[in-house]
Amino acid sequence: MSIYTENLDDSGNAAVRRLGVLAALPQELGDIVEAMRAAGDMRTVTLGRRDYHVGTAHGVACVVTMARVGKVAAAATASALIHVFGVDAMVFTGVAGGVGRGVRVGDIVVADSLMQHDMDASPLFPRYEVPLLERAGFPAHAPLADALAAACERFLAEAGAALGERFGFKAPRVHRGLIISGDRFVSSEREVRALAEALPEAMAVEMEGAAMAQVCYEHDVPCAIVRTISDTADDHATASFTNFLTDIAGAYSSGVLRAFLTAYAEAPARQ
Repeated sequence: MSIYTENLDDSGNAAVRRLGVLAALPQELGDIVEAMRAAGDMRTVTLGRRDYHVGTAHGVACVVTMARVGKVAAAATASALIHVFGVDAMVFTGVAGGVGRGVRVGDIVVADSLMQHDMDASPLFPRYEVPLLERAGFPAHAPLADALAAACERFLAEAGAALGERFGFKAPRVHRGLIISGDRFVSSEREVRALAEALPEAMAVEMEGAAMAQVCYEHDVPCAIVRTISDTADDHATASFTNFLTDIAGAYSSGVLRAFLTAYAEAPARQ
């Protein structure tokens, strides 16, 4: 049960259906905090050296926060969202390196499942398997992921051509599949080839999603992850990531979250 009492009614039952929205870096949150502030009911709670913004965005009760970079940071933030703020579902947004065949810079990947590519407790447990959970992959919540993918399609239908013309993208697309996470910024052709050989179904690589998905799995909290491809995780990844994060990431996150939250507010029972 949440200790965040504003989320409970007089009987101790959940009174507010609240969505957690998180990203690793501030640019990846887009303008959602500004949207909450404009709604007029936002307040900020500082916990664990993070600011959790509690309020309404595009008609949805949300807790929005910057998780920071890495699996530990993501897991700690997800745990706080569940146990302190009582969120009923969680969405992670941000950028990632594209590793799947046909995944290009400017495309969007919505996770169907997630796993940690650097989890290796062998020979005690099979490689990639999380010890004592008897599984390597963690599924995204299908209805939530479907809604997120639909929002991405709407966003690209409205803004994809303009983004492509402005930044040189070739017909940005939405992909569904496996996203892999690890505590390393993958930035070499050698690493990309190794990941592709080991995990050929992987579409994108990043540093937080699978950790959040594991926490949500353990607590039966629906989650979904969306990643805009900022680079192809190769020798040019550092420059591409930095430029994309500064110039483009916010536009993607703002547009996708706006489309997603608007639909979520209109049909909450589906999620």
